[in-house]
Amino acid sequence: MKKVEAIIKPFKLEEVKEALSDVGVQGLTVTEVKGFGRQKGHKELYRGAEYMVEFLPKVKLEIVVTEEKLEQVVDAIVKAASTGRIGDGKIFVLPVDDAVRIRTGESGDIALG
Repeated sequence: MKKVEAIIKPFKLEEVKEALSDVGVQGLTVTEVKGFGRQKGHKELYRGAEYMVEFLPKVKLEIVVTEEKLEQVVDAIVKAASTGRIGDGKIFVLPVDDAVRIRTGESGDIALG
């Protein structure tokens, strides 16, 4: 099993969710986060004063999938989240030792469905 963590632009969330649904993802966790990468934020004007916004709003998706679905899931996120501009985000893939469905006690890949 693998955990896919994707940091994307908030307005791309619905497109990514639909793309993941199309490849058979049945569940995901979404968290509103703030951060910066290479772009280092941007300047904004508020009541005539210019100030630096260092941490930009992003959305973090967390999905645990089987090894067989990993490539499809990553490809779906890349295609749906891409705008071709700086700040599109990142995808991280981490190993997952186990998953347990609390309701039934099932573990392993079967707990993901």
